[in-house]
Amino acid sequence: MKQPVISLKVLLPLAVLVLAGVASWIVFALRTQPAPQNSTATIPDVNVLRVQPQSVRLNVYSQGVVSPREEIDLVSEVAGKVVQMHPALVAGGFFKVNDLLLTIDPRDYDYAITAAQAKIAEAKRVLISEQAQVEQARHEWQALGEGEASSLALRKPQLAEAEAKLQAAQADLAKAQLNRSRCELRAPFTGRVLSKQAGVGQFIVVGAVVARIYASDVAEIRLPISTEQLTFLNLPLALSPVDVRQWPKVTVTADLGGHSYQWLGHIVRSEAALSEDSGQWYWVAQVLNPVLPVAQRPPLIKGLFVHAEIEGTERANVYRLPRNAISSLQTVKLVNAEQKLEIRTVQVLCSDSDAVIVESGLKPGERVVVSELPMAINGTTVKVLND
Repeated sequence: MKQPVISLKVLLPLAVLVLAGVASWIVFALRTQPAPQNSTATIPDVNVLRVQPQSVRLNVYSQGVVSPREEIDLVSEVAGKVVQMHPALVAGGFFKVNDLLLTIDPRDYDYAITAAQAKIAEAKRVLISEQAQVEQARHEWQALGEGEASSLALRKPQLAEAEAKLQAAQADLAKAQLNRSRCELRAPFTGRVLSKQAGVGQFIVVGAVVARIYASDVAEIRLPISTEQLTFLNLPLALSPVDVRQWPKVTVTADLGGHSYQWLGHIVRSEAALSEDSGQWYWVAQVLNPVLPVAQRPPLIKGLFVHAEIEGTERANVYRLPRNAISSLQTVKLVNAEQKLEIRTVQVLCSDSDAVIVESGLKPGERVVVSELPMAINGTTVKVLND
């Protein structure tokens, strides 16, 4: 029986595949193996603050807009042509109390005074004549009459009429003099002009607004304070009046022209009700002489937005921490004696833009982490850099 002959065409591809596999195995077996490395855990570096209890004044921060103590419309009470105006009666002008700001032509009112004086003279003449007739009637009745004389016989009604006419004439004179005095519009307080609506030569009617003015001796700022912030302020909540000097001081700050300026004032009163929109209680601070120039400080003008720092009460045995030392869950990271982290919840009393005041949860001398440590886990070993 004849043996099958394997064809060279079959053996040659098989040989090539075998040789390629052997070569691949040799390359894989002889490749350089990387040296094993020892993995060591990284210990984070932290900065700490050794806390100590201290006394802190818990000031309250608020903000508001400056407004004047008084702001009114200067209104004409008589009609006439404007014949004179004060040079300061322009927008932004300064004036003092009782300054003559505007004069209305008084001639018509001078004529009315003269006419009223004439009526008084006539009424006095009639009254004197009537008094003489009354006296004559009384003598005639005593000489010729019998019994008690009537009021008409003694001309008492005529006398009362003459007296009433004299009083009416005197009232007309007083009214004419009052109208004459109203031709001069004087400043009711020291202040500034906000706007002007009249000019020399203009005829104005009764009730016309001549200018809008406001007092410059006192500036007021409405400051919203939450009911929680009242805990830190020594504010008299009773309705009885209290000496202003006992009310908290206020430091008002404003930025003008790239510079920061300060004014000192006091809380003087509270508004009668809480705001329905925000639930906050508005308290009013006053600053005396806000336009008085001090060390090149600009005036505290109407409409200026300001920040206010209200003097609060002093609280002892509390801890002051930077804001980054406490989380939003009111927890702090401590480093214990074994250099390990301890996460602890604390009681926050209040906070501002720079610091947090902790009321309880810390002990004197403990180390609080003040550097960034996002992946903080209880028991993690740390390295303190600034202990």
